[in-house]
Amino acid sequence: MKEHLQRMMVSSTGTLRDALMAIERGACEIALIIDKAEVMIGTMTDGDARRALLAGAALESSLAPWYQPKFKFVKQGAGRAEVMDLMKALAISQVPELDDSGHVIALHRLADTIGQAPRPNWAVIMAGGKGTRLRPITEHLPKPMIHVAGRPILERLVLHVVGSGIRHIFLSINYLGHMVEEHFGDGSRFGCKIEYLREDRPLGTGGALSLLPDIPEHPVVVMNGDVVTQADLGAMLRFHDHHNHVATLGVREYAHTVPFGCVEVEGGRLTQLVEKPTLRRLINTGIYVISPEALTTIPKDTEYPITQLFETHLQAGDSIGAFHFEDDWIDVGQPDQLRQARGGN
Repeated sequence: MKEHLQRMMVSSTGTLRDALMAIERGACEIALIIDKAEVMIGTMTDGDARRALLAGAALESSLAPWYQPKFKFVKQGAGRAEVMDLMKALAISQVPELDDSGHVIALHRLADTIGQAPRPNWAVIMAGGKGTRLRPITEHLPKPMIHVAGRPILERLVLHVVGSGIRHIFLSINYLGHMVEEHFGDGSRFGCKIEYLREDRPLGTGGALSLLPDIPEHPVVVMNGDVVTQADLGAMLRFHDHHNHVATLGVREYAHTVPFGCVEVEGGRLTQLVEKPTLRRLINTGIYVISPEALTTIPKDTEYPITQLFETHLQAGDSIGAFHFEDDWIDVGQPDQLRQARGGN
């Protein structure tokens, strides 16, 4: 990475030829202009260089009048969502990342930020819940549009899904759904195509899937719209395909410390005492992969929880997968969980 950045760097005392050579070497359509201390002080894109030449500058002309000293960057440690925001807001394809001293430590490119090569899979995100446990916050705002660290939860999910390579997303909406549609539009601002599954009445996670316009050719990723997560969706899809499961459930370990001493008793006699034990169980993360054949079994226009889909196929003896996530995950469904997601205690 450092060697690649060095190839794109040009001294501010250099020439247009130097900048063009750096653009060619880096293959990122940009040169990074630095001073003697290698602090970044500007950028020059191939477009800037062409404009300089068309204005009469020679290849040996100084860079000084032509590079852009007012450039956009992100600070060290910026997340993908922040970088994506800056790119889409300014319609730019490259964003440098600088440390506190102004040295370049990375160059984010649009193609890399959007994510992996496009996958043929669809994703469905459930964004229609009323979020009654989070009132009064949700009285005039759908739960998935609640902000966490400066952006709606649902926007974080959409960017994460796009980052996994999925470019076709359906948002299932009901309560205050117009606010979701106004924010996301057709999805072009987020590097994907977004369509809407409009529930006239709550259908449940499974029932909403019956609103899909067609049965897709490939497995569908389904997610609850109130989770904050970095779950590896690509790995889950590979697991699902490799084992040829009809459906796969994302699971995660949940630990709960009982705040009291616990006892075990047999026949009125104490057999064991454990002080404040920690209990560990695998929980449903609200992230699923559903194969096309399973989608065909969902009843139309009927309230149908997705857990019923899993139970039906379990009873039929079909192969159901359980994919273990170790990534960050918070279900923002209650005030305490929301405070945790926002960095509170």
